[in-house]
Amino acid sequence: MDHMDLTGWAGYLAAKSLSEDTRLAASIADPGRMRSLVRDAASAAERYRDAAAARGDRVHNYAEQWALAELGLPHELGQAREAIESHGERDYVAHFETWWRDYRVEPVAAEVTVWNESIGYAGTIDLIARIGGRDCLIDYKTKTADRDGIVKKPDDKVMMQLAAACKAEERIVDAHAGSWEPWGYGTDMMLLAVALGPTGSRTFMAPEAVLPDYWAKFYALRRNWEAAFKISQSRATLMEVTAPPQR
Repeated sequence: MDHMDLTGWAGYLAAKSLSEDTRLAASIADPGRMRSLVRDAASAAERYRDAAAARGDRVHNYAEQWALAELGLPHELGQAREAIESHGERDYVAHFETWWRDYRVEPVAAEVTVWNESIGYAGTIDLIARIGGRDCLIDYKTKTADRDGIVKKPDDKVMMQLAAACKAEERIVDAHAGSWEPWGYGTDMMLLAVALGPTGSRTFMAPEAVLPDYWAKFYALRRNWEAAFKISQSRATLMEVTAPPQR
């Protein structure tokens, strides 16, 4: 509901893809081949998005399996490691492992599904852990590095996600049985976004002072979505009315 204008980014990727296409020089004088190159370039943003999403899924899965192994629970860390290495993404998880050791993470639960029935939303928390004696709610973000090799900062909208997560009312206990329990954490938690990249990791904390505003924005967007959904279901539209009859 909080629309982001990515047309500039998409246009840049399309132009970059076309300029770097090795078939370009041979296609300039052939309109048919050029149209094919343009079509390929036009989908560059979608390809980049899908590749980044798939990489994020693999890194998140590795982080989840690592946490399960640390908790002594059943895990598939070996398979997750193979998937990472088969895609040449070992640097991402190497920096994740370094982050885990450096921050002396004490995991409590991984991939925790939470629910807020009063407002009507659900989601999954990447990790609940204790760091430095504090309860922490952690969200991983896979990021690329900038020109200086520094891992990019997550978008500030992650604070809205974290604020909504800590406002949960229940958490799942057994997905197969459908059992839940009250959310055992209040707002007195450190809310962390951990950027994992190919050159390192960076950890960011959501400032407590701005969380009420981000929560208010999330609530407003949730209500906006609900209204838009009801409108779409009603199929209501403007009704034309005629002029009143002449007396």
